[in-house]
Amino acid sequence: MSTKPKILISACLLGRPVRYNGKGKPLDHPLVAHWRDEGRLVAICPELAGGFSVPRPPAEIADNSSGDAVLSGSGRVVDNTGADVTAPFLAGAEAALALAREHDIHHALLIDGSPSCGSSTIYDGKFDGTRHHAAGVTAALLRQNGIAVFTERDVDALASALIA
Repeated sequence: MSTKPKILISACLLGRPVRYNGKGKPLDHPLVAHWRDEGRLVAICPELAGGFSVPRPPAEIADNSSGDAVLSGSGRVVDNTGADVTAPFLAGAEAALALAREHDIHHALLIDGSPSCGSSTIYDGKFDGTRHHAAGVTAALLRQNGIAVFTERDVDALASALIA
């Protein structure tokens, strides 16, 4: 008997109050509820895993850059006070990858926009609400390691990928 594949998921999408502002962002989708009931979801907040607390200052990848740039050492993550918080973002990404490997996970459902989990768009580092097409640090590291990353808007595409 084969077991159904597990899915790495942003803890905030399960309603856990882990976001920078101390809130969750629960994803109300029947497939997510079904996967939760089946015990297939493995939750992580890379920012908490990297050592941040809740609440914390909002952070963005600086200079309209990307998670790939942060991973290569040419980009950095800063919070809205100007502090360089790259190291904990890198640590959180590594923790997420380790968790995915531990559970033999090949698919992730991550909240878009986040400097960690964003996989379609992230904020541009100016703290003015402007997004650009790029991935956050965790999403980029997962992709570099062969894990397919989906946003909260792509649950149906994730479901299709799981049965492909």
